[in-house]
Amino acid sequence: MSPASPRPVVAIVDGYSTGSHLAPLFADRGYDCVHVQSTPRLPELYTSTYRPGDFTHEVVHAGDARATASALRAYAPTAVLPGAESGVELADQISESLGLLTNGTALTEARRNKFRMIETVKAAGLPAADQVLATDLETLLTWYGDVPRTVVLKPVNSALNDGVSFCTSRAEVIDAFTALLGTDSAFGLNNRAVVAQEYLVGAEYYVNSVSRDGKHYVCDVWKTQHLQVNGVRDLLGGSQLMTRRGPEQDVLVAYAFGVLDALGIRNGPAHTELKLTPQGPRLVETGARVCGAQLPLLTRAALGSSQLEWTVLAYTDADAFHARAEQDYVVDQHAICVNMIAPKEGKLSGLPRMDEVRALESFHDVLLKVAPGGLIKQTRNDLTYPMLVHLLHPSEGVTVRDYMTARYLDGEGFYDVD
Repeated sequence: MSPASPRPVVAIVDGYSTGSHLAPLFADRGYDCVHVQSTPRLPELYTSTYRPGDFTHEVVHAGDARATASALRAYAPTAVLPGAESGVELADQISESLGLLTNGTALTEARRNKFRMIETVKAAGLPAADQVLATDLETLLTWYGDVPRTVVLKPVNSALNDGVSFCTSRAEVIDAFTALLGTDSAFGLNNRAVVAQEYLVGAEYYVNSVSRDGKHYVCDVWKTQHLQVNGVRDLLGGSQLMTRRGPEQDVLVAYAFGVLDALGIRNGPAHTELKLTPQGPRLVETGARVCGAQLPLLTRAALGSSQLEWTVLAYTDADAFHARAEQDYVVDQHAICVNMIAPKEGKLSGLPRMDEVRALESFHDVLLKVAPGGLIKQTRNDLTYPMLVHLLHPSEGVTVRDYMTARYLDGEGFYDVD
């Protein structure tokens, strides 16, 4: 048993990716942080973002949630929350077991299982995509039918667009199903079933929120742009921060709040991906955790605070959260995240036009995922972007111009690949 900390304690389950920035913010508010690792071994996917020095202690989950909760009880945590998607289920179990602020376990499966998520939203009366859960090809093909159409196949439990395929024919459906079934997801979970959904036509948006006691606050709204490249129908090319209010935002946020209520997300952060179709908003998926890809760092630069700060506030000062949540966020600077797209794979020997990107008037930062000398992969999903370029400027026109310029510079000639 660990001696009691003189400071209050917060436990973060899988403090990886963007969630790795939570512990220092809790520390700034006078809290010590204990890390809970949901798997016996640290996932390779997250080794570069885990910062053990930010935590006073670590508890490794061995499969028994009650035992993990018991071990954690020695530190007398005031809150338990997930840092990454992989920690959502365990955080629900522990927080409920310890009687802390929680979303509970009744709808945990609906918050992680992509098929159950959509069905739960439908049951709450919200329109959502037509879909099927298939463990065999016959079920899938019966649902698909004989007339060619576009559908999306994805794992039941995963993230980062891992294993997502866009199919426009029965042959492509068969190939995607065969390639996915029985493989392991990015989190090491075996894909024993496949979710197939109708393809939603329309632009995609993010609504990032934080909730406390069922009160939802919108931290930021983003509109995304996609490209049809590298054999991928809809590859994310960039995200632009939107103002809080507007015709699109108002309808998207209202729908997103309905999704949060349907999924039982009453406390903590959520990252909701939506499409605005000709028939109205439709859910792509929701993660009951902070937005990934370090996007809140750009949000903070543009707005002064982000989903990270709002999450910490929700768990440490309910009164301050509810008071601040009455005010919409205000865009001080316009922001765009550019997802640079590698056209081929090999050993990256150089980035000959990187200086031109850094010279853009709105250039703010670059998150380099593959440095010269490393191995670069052809970009096909969230795991294979070579870098993210953050643009920030008081003028929206300047950021859009620079986004277009970065998009022009990207591709052939931007990467020297052996």
